[in-house]
Amino acid sequence: MAQDTAAAGNGGTSDASATGGAVGIGDLNTGGDTGAAIAVGDVADGAIAIDGGSVNSSLSLDLSADGGTAISDASGGDNNFAFVS
Repeated sequence: MAQDTAAAGNGGTSDASATGGAVGIGDLNTGGDTGAAIAVGDVADGAIAIDGGSVNSSLSLDLSADGGTAISDASGGDNNFAFVS
């Protein structure tokens, strides 16, 4: 007894892409650091030394433009033709 096999069309190939985009950064405000402010009044004759110290400020950014998730589907759909071989 021979066995028949029915085959129907499939959906074919499918491509998906999830490339990253652009990241735009506006103004960055690190807290308005102005450094040392020193006011010196009248100075009489003699040597004077003024030291304002030092001011350090740092900023760390962690940016990402990940593409996210790409989903692709190559379903066969409806109304495909089938043949028997």
